[in-house]
Amino acid sequence: MRFFKFLVTGIVLLAANAAVAQTPNFKNVGRAATKEEIQAWDIAAGPDGKGLPPGQGTAKEGTPIFAAKCAVCHGANAEGGKIGTRLTGGKAEIESFTTLKPVRTLGAYWPYATTVWDYINRAMPRNQGGTLTANEVYALTAFVLAKSNIIKEDDVMDAKTLPKVEMPNRNGFVPAKFSDIPDEKKRGCKQGVCP
Repeated sequence: MRFFKFLVTGIVLLAANAAVAQTPNFKNVGRAATKEEIQAWDIAAGPDGKGLPPGQGTAKEGTPIFAAKCAVCHGANAEGGKIGTRLTGGKAEIESFTTLKPVRTLGAYWPYATTVWDYINRAMPRNQGGTLTANEVYALTAFVLAKSNIIKEDDVMDAKTLPKVEMPNRNGFVPAKFSDIPDEKKRGCKQGVCP
């Protein structure tokens, strides 16, 4: 029986040694990213506006950009198309969240206007994300916000004004910190363990 244990241990050690020997060696492959490369990828825009670049735009400036680059998917008035979803809507669509078929429009579903800017900047137009200038993104953000009656057509959106836009359903989401929910049951606390 002892011999069998030693034999099994030996086989396991040989197999482990063979597996380690076949592990690829990545020495001299790749390089550390430069500061400029990291900054090019670090494009996140937070709810407070941190990360938004210089630039500005209005809904009127966004109208021709939307017609040229977005209407083919989202419809001429952002009402939705064959490919893209409906963007317009706000307070009225919030009521649909209590049904089995919620209408996830820009005004009803997005808690921060800066998130709209960030999404357009990263992902739009379809299959061409990152090709719009900061001014175009501000103008398109203003366009869809104005179409949803959240801002006026002449309101200038920039790094200072965009974070101040109050989205219709901003308070309809879980707070950033669970500790902001005083009722432990609503927080999801179970058996004394709270998130």
